[in-house]
Amino acid sequence: MHSTDRRKRVFFYVQHLLGIGHLVRASRIAKAMAQAGLDVTVVTGGSIIEGFPGEGVRHVQLPVILASNSSFSGLADAHGNPVDEPFKRLRVETLLSAFRQADPDAVIIEAFPFGRRQMRFELLPLLDAVRSHPRKPLLFSSVRDILQENRKPGRDEETAALIEEHFDGVLVHGDENFVRLEDTFPLANRVAGKVFYTGLVAPERPQPGEDRFDVVVSAGGGAVGAQLIEAAIAAHAELSDTRRWCIITGPNMPQADFERIECETPSSVSLFRFRRDFPNLLMNAQLSISQAGYNTVCDLLRASCNNVLIPFASGGETEQSVRAEKLEALGFATVVTEADLNGVTLAAAISAAERSPQRMKPALSLDGAANTACKIMEKLKI
Repeated sequence: MHSTDRRKRVFFYVQHLLGIGHLVRASRIAKAMAQAGLDVTVVTGGSIIEGFPGEGVRHVQLPVILASNSSFSGLADAHGNPVDEPFKRLRVETLLSAFRQADPDAVIIEAFPFGRRQMRFELLPLLDAVRSHPRKPLLFSSVRDILQENRKPGRDEETAALIEEHFDGVLVHGDENFVRLEDTFPLANRVAGKVFYTGLVAPERPQPGEDRFDVVVSAGGGAVGAQLIEAAIAAHAELSDTRRWCIITGPNMPQADFERIECETPSSVSLFRFRRDFPNLLMNAQLSISQAGYNTVCDLLRASCNNVLIPFASGGETEQSVRAEKLEALGFATVVTEADLNGVTLAAAISAAERSPQRMKPALSLDGAANTACKIMEKLKI
């Protein structure tokens, strides 16, 4: 027997394989839903990052799965061992048990079926559990604004078919005036009636941080950020820059890379693995040097500093390159490709960025977390 006045429950699945961007975005959405009065359970399956998904939500951690390389072609456990069938069965059992215990009114799956095909072994059973539940919950896909392109033949058809058969809605966390789903998903017309644009999931406008740095260098999660960091150190020397620099490698940077970078970093530059106050640091900065990940760009849109973007493009990745090119076309960013990245090219880009007039921020909706919560509540008739 379920009380008719109980809070509506949301079951939110998120699997980050390499960086932490998916986890950060999902955490912001989960917080907004909880603040709106929903009872939220967040299920995570990637590396454990302190402070995420945050307070105010229930958290279920599945046995950890990571990408075994930057091309996402394999899966590994927390110790780097290949994921085998017994491990997958344990994950499926843990996920379905968490679903039954949560007994949700709505289920949100981050990325799938547009991404996370590697997790089909547990997500297809979850779709079956949702469909066969006595009180079938609503089912949503939560997806960033720009999808990975160059997908294999048949992938788009499979994605559209899964949306048509199982999902009640697709929450696209972007501004349709900046990029639309059909720009990177050719079969978007098949699911157009289920698509809702939430706006970008940006943080609330942060207060300036207590620490002040003129130049903030960041590499996202850090798993593939060593080249960017080393180029930044070389650019610092090339420019003989006397300003205060802060370098944030990211929590997932391999220890060997971090130790090498630690030895290369001059004493005048502050080096950190992770700063939870990264958005606050940007509020004081003159310049940001970073990849072009979704959350980093959202943070930059809240700040006022100039920026140089080096989009992650290894393993055929296209998402960050598309975002960076669009922002450069709007006059918001200076871009250096990974293929061209070294100390000299980055130093030139830094000089070019700082010669530019004050950048105009694109007029994009940044309230994606609150809008997502509103949409879920609307669909749940709250």
